[in-house]
Amino acid sequence: MRNYRDNLGNKIRIAIAGVGNCASALIQGAYYYSKNPNDTVGLTAYNIAGYEPGDIEVVAAFDVADTKVGKDISEAIYARPNNTVTIAEVPKIGVTVQKGPTLDGIGRHLSQIVTVSKEPDVDVKKILKDTGAEMLVNYLPVGSTNAVRNYATQALEAGIGFLNAIPVFIASESKWQQTFADKKLPLAGDDVMSQLGATIVHKTLVKLFVDRGVLVDGTYQLNIGGDMDFYNMLDEERLEDKRISKTSAVKAMADYDIPMRIGPSDYVDFIDNEKICYINIEGKYFGKIPIKLDLKLKVIDAYNSAGIMIDAIRGLKVALDRKLSGPMTSISSYCFKHPPIQMPYTEAKKAFLEFVEGKRDR
Repeated sequence: MRNYRDNLGNKIRIAIAGVGNCASALIQGAYYYSKNPNDTVGLTAYNIAGYEPGDIEVVAAFDVADTKVGKDISEAIYARPNNTVTIAEVPKIGVTVQKGPTLDGIGRHLSQIVTVSKEPDVDVKKILKDTGAEMLVNYLPVGSTNAVRNYATQALEAGIGFLNAIPVFIASESKWQQTFADKKLPLAGDDVMSQLGATIVHKTLVKLFVDRGVLVDGTYQLNIGGDMDFYNMLDEERLEDKRISKTSAVKAMADYDIPMRIGPSDYVDFIDNEKICYINIEGKYFGKIPIKLDLKLKVIDAYNSAGIMIDAIRGLKVALDRKLSGPMTSISSYCFKHPPIQMPYTEAKKAFLEFVEGKRDR
């Protein structure tokens, strides 16, 4: 096997679909860590198989908002309605945000805030090829089923990898798995799992209850936020995959059915990119004595996933270097809520580390 440390200094050329808060946190974070090499907080490791955060290079970006299309991506990441906090002033990158196809990317509520650019749609596949992008990172709004499938198709036709950060099922669907495998391309997803967010905390606690012999009678998770992700999710019809994604991650931690209700709950505009989560778990332990847990978690939502996505991007680059294809199960299980194979967190992290070290093939 080749020595991946030889890759030091190489770039990971990515394209981004959807320049929202999460893309902003990813780009700011990669720049911040490139300037602070002794700071590894939030990263699995500063160096993964020879790749560092600063090796991530955005070469193309697509959006539909008139506040972002036509701007350098270093400006667009701060444009309204983005409202996450700033950790770095990213200098001009020289990559202009271009108008992608809207399709179902803008829902009823989001259309009240976002004005779609009048610029013509670009040829996404051509831009992916012309810019030398190696992978497409999907950050479109929740519920953008047709738009996500279109971008996945463009990645396939351009011959590049695909990272799906939202709950439209691509990496976890057998049809798409086979299509990427046939094209000899890797993909990973679906629905990014935050570093310490509602889903990872909830699934870990349920696993702890089950492993310690507590019979879980029921559990729920409520979430509120003040960014466009939560505003978009006021469209109840856009939430089906999101609820499935979050629920399946928790459900997989027990070998029996647990009554549960999990998913986004409401939009509160003045808390901006802060996300507040409430988790309740009730059950019985020895002697059928009742036990009840109530937890409140507050995070800045976009940055909670940025470090995970930096790890996922570097992991998918390793897959590309090794000419692997189809769904990358270790990357997906560690970094995403709805992977092809659900694993407890500790098992998923071990699988990811073994993958990047070359001890497992996917």
